[in-house]
Amino acid sequence: MSAEVELVDVLKVFGEVVAVDSVSFEVYKNEFFSLLGPSGCGKTTTLRMIAGLEEPTKGIIKLRGKVVNDVPPYKRRIGMVFQHLALFPHMNVYENICFGLKMQKFPESEFKSRVYKILEVMDMPPEVFANRNVKQLSGGQQQRVAMARALVTEPTVLLLDEPLGPLDLKIRQRMQIELKRIQRTVGTTFIYVTHDQGEALTMSDRIAVMNKGRVEQIGGAREIYERPKTKFVAGFIGETNFIEGFCNSDGYFDVKNSPCKIMVDAPSEFVGKPALLSVRPEKIFVAKKLKNMDNIFDGTIEDCIYVGSFVTLRLRLSGDVDLKAQVQVSESSFADFKVGDKVQVGWPRENATIVPLE
Repeated sequence: MSAEVELVDVLKVFGEVVAVDSVSFEVYKNEFFSLLGPSGCGKTTTLRMIAGLEEPTKGIIKLRGKVVNDVPPYKRRIGMVFQHLALFPHMNVYENICFGLKMQKFPESEFKSRVYKILEVMDMPPEVFANRNVKQLSGGQQQRVAMARALVTEPTVLLLDEPLGPLDLKIRQRMQIELKRIQRTVGTTFIYVTHDQGEALTMSDRIAVMNKGRVEQIGGAREIYERPKTKFVAGFIGETNFIEGFCNSDGYFDVKNSPCKIMVDAPSEFVGKPALLSVRPEKIFVAKKLKNMDNIFDGTIEDCIYVGSFVTLRLRLSGDVDLKAQVQVSESSFADFKVGDKVQVGWPRENATIVPLE
């Protein structure tokens, strides 16, 4: 499969600060690809280099197989949607969307058909919204207009820099589903920047997790979540428990400074080396009595917090190992768990992942 966008050892330095450090990845046609990471990790700078708004200090950027390091932004056939939408407040919806068509000198005879078609894709009936002032729109509607303005020129790639950031939670969640629907409808390659793991997991075909200017892992949502390759990825994507110790050749993980031994599926490269065992709180089972499970330990409930759909338990296992578990709420489960209760705690060996000790 040929890449729509390709970065090869791209470096960006501002003064003495390395913002992007030898980043390489490919984005394929019609893919929803996300750059995910904390503030300052280099994801927006990477996006701006793809757009041509920043020049790489070193490395190669390709669009549709051609090197574009020296190609100006307006010749790259790329659309952009920013966190601050930059809609023109003195223009109505139709005029805002037409702006890109005018700038790229599309025939004026095509304006109405193109604008009306993209408004239909945005689920904004033209007869209702075309003549409406953008100040009269909700935050979610303004977001759709900004996307329509970017997509109406039919760019081969659309770059989105945390566009849902200003929206409140419920609108943001609805827009996540809408963005994926729109992307599938128009068939454009999306590259999406976010620090919100939920957004990335919900919408992306693949995710590149960035940290300190580097890409730590690229993969699908399930792979990134269930099989993280580094401590940072395991800790940044969702919640996890880290247990330090050593992997033995007999299939067990010896917990550091504890007699506790945990059955694991450890890759051969970890055997005999210090490492971290990562197990997600929702992958842990807690009951008065467990059976038919690879790992079962006696423990004590040290805290019990009701969070609506689940109960968060803080546990101390025999051998002085502390864990957090999330147990789904049933009619009686919350009443079943009390601080100080003796319980059994366990998980199947495949529910844990080994990552390098950093």
